[in-house]
Amino acid sequence: MSQNPVIEARGLRYRYDDGTLALAGVDFRLHAGETVALLGPNGSGKTTFVMMLNGLISGEGEISVCGMRLERRNLTAIRHRIGMVFQDSDEQLFMPTVLEDVAFGPLNQGIEREQSLKAARTALEQVGVADAAHKAPYHLSAGEKRRVALAGVLVMNPEILVLDEPTTYLDPPGQRELIHLLKGLPQAKILVTHDSSFAQALGQRAVFFEKGRVAGEGPVGEIIRRFEWDSRPS
Repeated sequence: MSQNPVIEARGLRYRYDDGTLALAGVDFRLHAGETVALLGPNGSGKTTFVMMLNGLISGEGEISVCGMRLERRNLTAIRHRIGMVFQDSDEQLFMPTVLEDVAFGPLNQGIEREQSLKAARTALEQVGVADAAHKAPYHLSAGEKRRVALAGVLVMNPEILVLDEPTTYLDPPGQRELIHLLKGLPQAKILVTHDSSFAQALGQRAVFFEKGRVAGEGPVGEIIRRFEWDSRPS
């Protein structure tokens, strides 16, 4: 494992407008190629934490991503390094066709249309849904939507993937396909999940959140046993 983490967070604190303390001093490291599962009950701070990592929300503490401090001048570069796949894929799919959806990111960065479309086709092939390129996203299954949302992230060549409850709406075959797909991707990964079997299939380490703090971290199986954590709906 590399000495320098691709993400390092120190003393993260965040309080919502209603006074709720969502993060109460979180320290975290992620190394290149590592997959870490974030476990814990609803409201424990997991999603707030990953939203802070690429500046979607801002609070107290220090964050560095690929050697860059998270601050306004570095925000665009950091968001290029971290690719986020949200829990509800429909939030990321909004263009008339799958191909246009995946090409949207490169086009938005000023890359020529033909080059963007070529990159989009490559990303769709990478996730195994190239034959859906000209379909409307709303015609896809939940598993296909998740793959297209992932393609829309991969087309930007991120160094880190953050997936929020990636097994939501997926049936067991869809979950197995997603596990196989993610195992083949080289990026460092953060998995926010309630699914212990998914966490154990992919994670090299687990971090357990409780009341806005890191209550424990270590090998996935050990953390699941320690906190008596089992698969449950989000």
